Amino acid sequence: MKTKRQWRLFSVIVLLLAAGWIAWTATWKVQPVQTAKYLPQKGFAAPDFELFSASGAAYRLSDLRGKVVVLNLWASWCPPCKSEMPALQSVYARYQTDDVVFLAINATWQDDRSAATAFSVTNGLTFPVLFDVDGSVSRLYQMQALPTTFWIDRDGIIRNVVVGGPLEDAYIEAQVLDLLQGGG
Repeated sequence: MKTKRQWRLFSVIVLLLAAGWIAWTATWKVQPVQTAKYLPQKGFAAPDFELFSASGAAYRLSDLRGKVVVLNLWASWCPPCKSEMPALQSVYARYQTDDVVFLAINATWQDDRSAATAFSVTNGLTFPVLFDVDGSVSRLYQMQALPTTFWIDRDGIIRNVVVGGPLEDAYIEAQVLDLLQGGG
């Protein structure tokens, strides 16, 4: 009987403590979770940046609002990056007059600027090649692997992200056409 009585007392204490805990935590003011406005993910606004080309021309992503943007992070030592550049150039050549901008952002902080410049000249790249000298854009876009390609719609929203490559001409073109037609 003494054991039964102790068990009941223990149960009552546990129930009272649980009720007290529930009542006390109900008064807590929980701060709402802040959602990021800019994340380098599908469905989020593309983080803004400013980078420079070999000629010193400045490119700010926000200045390209109203255009479809294909943003490709790459390095001259990266075999898949080098393999997909002709496909990027080919699609760019077909759609450059249709409010489509390609930006090849060289991860210069882990590459050689002269090698990247030589590669772009040798391969006849006519879209802007920009230099991420300090890695700030690579960090901003949370680059995990090279190449990484972002498709950004006319409103500055990321509509697709592909990590790795090389990408084929048909895939790049399909993504561009989808965005030109207002898809996402």
